[in-house]
Amino acid sequence: MEAMNPKPFFEGEGGSYHKWLPSDYPLLAQTNVAGGRLLLRPRGFAVPHYSDCSKFGYVLQGEDGVTGFVFPKKCNEVVIKLKKGDLIPVPAGVTSWWFNDGDSDLEIIFLGETKRAHVPGDITYFILSGPRGLLQGFTPEYVQKSCSLNQEETNTFLKSQPNVLIFTVQPSQSLPKPHKYSKLVYNIDAAAPDNRAKVGDAAVTMVTESTFPFIGQTGLTPVLEKLDANAIRSPVYIAEPSDQLIYVTKGSGKIQVVGFSSKFDADVKTGQLILVPRYFAVGKIAGEEGLECISMIVATHPMVEELAGKTSVLEALSSEVFQVSFNVTAEFEKLFRSKV
Repeated sequence: MEAMNPKPFFEGEGGSYHKWLPSDYPLLAQTNVAGGRLLLRPRGFAVPHYSDCSKFGYVLQGEDGVTGFVFPKKCNEVVIKLKKGDLIPVPAGVTSWWFNDGDSDLEIIFLGETKRAHVPGDITYFILSGPRGLLQGFTPEYVQKSCSLNQEETNTFLKSQPNVLIFTVQPSQSLPKPHKYSKLVYNIDAAAPDNRAKVGDAAVTMVTESTFPFIGQTGLTPVLEKLDANAIRSPVYIAEPSDQLIYVTKGSGKIQVVGFSSKFDADVKTGQLILVPRYFAVGKIAGEEGLECISMIVATHPMVEELAGKTSVLEALSSEVFQVSFNVTAEFEKLFRSKV
């Protein structure tokens, strides 16, 4: 296990897309999780596409993002406004496009589960337009007949767009304005932290389908953790077979992951991914700048258990079992519980 850094998949004037490759980090493929980061410059546009796995996006920066969705079996396009702190689920097979309508950069981290994807540990995108578009793979004669076009119209349709994946929309061009679809987006930054998980200078917010029903369509649970400078997040584990992918959104610190036969202990910084295999425990210590993370748990209602604190497993153990298990006296056991 190690802190993982992305590699550029596409870079252009309108923006870029970076991804974490399973060839670099085989554990991503073994656990079927993946991540990618989209950056759109002002008026940057990511062309319509769909992917082979469910994921969610978390807006890292930007206040004037726009995304459009076309759901399967639907005949209308849903256009949504995005800003910093927003969660936006993207179920597998849903067509989407992304646009930065602001004057500063728009950046979104995507975390997904790849159990049914073409490449384990990677998100495969199917592009609808441009030189890499799906329609380019068909013969022009087939496209002409299926779209009821003549030859000149077919050439215009297939050859007019030279840009690939991400480009800058010209001032003379316009895109639809967003509508209010509050049921499709959720600002996790503005949500109240979970009382059970708020410990000292660490605040944790978990979003399930009970508070945000649309996230249930992905089968994933996002978790936002914010630690003040030098704060400690008590160790936790997920009491079910669910892997966890952690992205450091801000600051730096130390993350420790411990399992039955291996452990991970490393300094982490903004922009890195950390994988926590199922049933492994993970602990965090913030640096001088604090530490903030957005995590994906591959479960709809994960059972997160603490290993320290008043709501922890150790606190629930009887005094007799605690003393025998750790081979300590009753006096030490009382002292330990008084520190919690």
